[in-house]
Amino acid sequence: MELTKNIIFKIQSGDFDDRLLDIYVDENVLDYQKERYIKAIKKYEELYGEGEVEIYSAPGRSEVGGNHTDHQRGQVLACGLNLDVIAIVSKTDDNIIKIVSDDYNIKDINVNDLSKKDSEENTSESLIRGVAKRLKDEGYTVGGFKTFMTSDVLRGSGMSSSAAFEVAIGTIISGLFNNMEISPVFIAQASQYAENVYFGKPSGLMDQMASSVGSLVNIDFKDTKNPVIKKVDVDFAKFSHSLCIVDTKGSHADLTPEYAAVPIDMKKVAAYFGKEVLREVDEDEFYANISDIREKVGDRPVVRAMHFFFDHNTVTKEVNALEAGDFEEFKKHISASGNSSFKYLQNVYPASDVANQGLSVGLGVSERILAGKGAVRVHGGGFAGTIQAFVPNDMVSEYREEMDKLFGEGSCHVLKVRKYGGMKVL
Repeated sequence: MELTKNIIFKIQSGDFDDRLLDIYVDENVLDYQKERYIKAIKKYEELYGEGEVEIYSAPGRSEVGGNHTDHQRGQVLACGLNLDVIAIVSKTDDNIIKIVSDDYNIKDINVNDLSKKDSEENTSESLIRGVAKRLKDEGYTVGGFKTFMTSDVLRGSGMSSSAAFEVAIGTIISGLFNNMEISPVFIAQASQYAENVYFGKPSGLMDQMASSVGSLVNIDFKDTKNPVIKKVDVDFAKFSHSLCIVDTKGSHADLTPEYAAVPIDMKKVAAYFGKEVLREVDEDEFYANISDIREKVGDRPVVRAMHFFFDHNTVTKEVNALEAGDFEEFKKHISASGNSSFKYLQNVYPASDVANQGLSVGLGVSERILAGKGAVRVHGGGFAGTIQAFVPNDMVSEYREEMDKLFGEGSCHVLKVRKYGGMKVL
């Protein structure tokens, strides 16, 4: 731990420049991050006074490949981004977790009572209580702390601000009370538990895993208790392309039923074969029985299952292309994945609101601008939110200008893959 005033002085003096550049990758954001950290520390001092603190970080994530495959125990390709939650933290002796997140004062959580509260569903309190409960049940020490958190992970962006928040909680508990010995994989699993059981959202494990582990990773969820994680060592910059995430400004409000319907539909097809998830179903057997499956469960579950089989297999092709240094082949698979999401997964706009199709418009305009030179697809859970594009560097300015013109200033974000997941910054 170090005194808040000393940390501010060292940041202002440039002592932490190398550390911040190592975390956030892009020297163009260094001044922004220094100012952001100083503001966060000063806000902590306003709330709790000067004192010794530690600083933690958990990144947002980008799903590069495997759209809605994780909840069926499929494969994904995902990465941590250089947008994150940061937390200025100090340990307390009162067993109370006290969190102020930006301007929102979250209700205190007493670690002596981590039982599920029905009244807390869909709240930040449920996520804190759920993560702490899962870690405590596994035998880890959980205690009280006070923190100010701030996030630049865009909410409703498909970058999973909720997963970053959950992973930040788990990482803080790991650092303050367990010598940073809780594995990133288990922190991700505890975070998913909190979201599924306490918050009430049936999410898969990809968001939390990508945030907790960081880097560009190929994750196979065949065994969810022991997922196979393979880091893919690639620098997008050497291919002269940038990763762009475009916020189409669609609202995620009231879309939980749309998200929940995706795994429900897929599991209907799995149940036809007496299985729990589609990963357990043979693809050839699925197609051999497709006529009867349509009759038994309906067409939408069938086409969503078609997407799962296609995109699960596409992840391997994407990884192979990247490892072979064939970026053109990689882009073809990204485009094919996006095509499958639109046609078969059908998560580009909600069936309940066909009049608003910002994602569809953004995808169409992106394809026109890129003219086959880049790749674009729906990003994250879909139905609203963001699109992902791999854009040639010499087209980034034009692409960003056109997207900002379409969806408003600051809609297009040019981001970097960061090599760290949930971490103790200092």
